[in-house]
Amino acid sequence: MPDKILIVEDEPTLQETLAYNLSRQGYLVDKASDGKAALTMARETNPDMIVLDIMLPGIDGFEVCRILRQEMSVPILMLTARDDEIDRVVGLEMGADDYMTKPFSMREFLARVKAQLRRVRMDREEIDSDQAATKEILRFEHLSIDITRREVLYNEQVVFMKPKEFDLLVFLARHRGQVLSRDLILERVWGWGFSGGSRTVDVHVRWLREKIEEEPANPVRIVTVRGSGYRFEG
Repeated sequence: MPDKILIVEDEPTLQETLAYNLSRQGYLVDKASDGKAALTMARETNPDMIVLDIMLPGIDGFEVCRILRQEMSVPILMLTARDDEIDRVVGLEMGADDYMTKPFSMREFLARVKAQLRRVRMDREEIDSDQAATKEILRFEHLSIDITRREVLYNEQVVFMKPKEFDLLVFLARHRGQVLSRDLILERVWGWGFSGGSRTVDVHVRWLREKIEEEPANPVRIVTVRGSGYRFEG
C-alpha cells in the first residue's frame, strides 16, 4: 500500500502544489485547511505522515502537533513562514520531527518526506525484529528501558517519553560509555536530511536529564563531553 500523507495548509495554491507533487511520487494525499479539520481527518484516516503548517485558522499548528503527538507517533513535518529559532524550538518541543521554512525547494521537501517515511519503516522493521526475538530490556540502576513495548521505568514508575526522546534514550543507552557526536546522533535518531542542528540534540538531552537524573545518587547520567558530544553512563 502507498504511504498516506495528510497535508494541513490553509493557503490553497501551496496546498494544491504540495498535493500534486506528492501524488506524482505515488503517495496517497488527504488535505485539510484548518486545525480542527486536521485533527478530525488525522484521527479518521491514520496517515503515515503529516505535513503541518504553523499558521492555521482556529487551532494553530503548534497545538495540533501537541494534541496529535499525545495520540499517535506519526512523523510530523512542520512548515513555517518565519525563520525564527523560537518557532523551530517550540515545534520540536510540541513533538515535530522536522520543519521547513517557506519558501522552500520542492525537491528538498520531497527528500525530507522520503527520509522521514524511510526512518519510520526502519523503526518498524527493528521493532518487528525485536518482537520476533527475545524481548529486549535495557536495565540500569533506577532505570529500565523496554525496547519492544517502548516503555521507560524510573524507580519502577512509568516515565512518559515523546517518541524522539525515547529513540534518543535507546540510542545513547545502547552505546553506553561511548562518546557520540551530535552529528552522529542527528543522523541515527532523526534520520538523514534533518536540518535541526546540534540545538535539537541539546534540547532533547536536557529533557531526558530532567526525567532520568532526578536523584543525585543515581549513577545513570548523560554526560556532556565538551567539544565532542554526549556519553551515557550507568
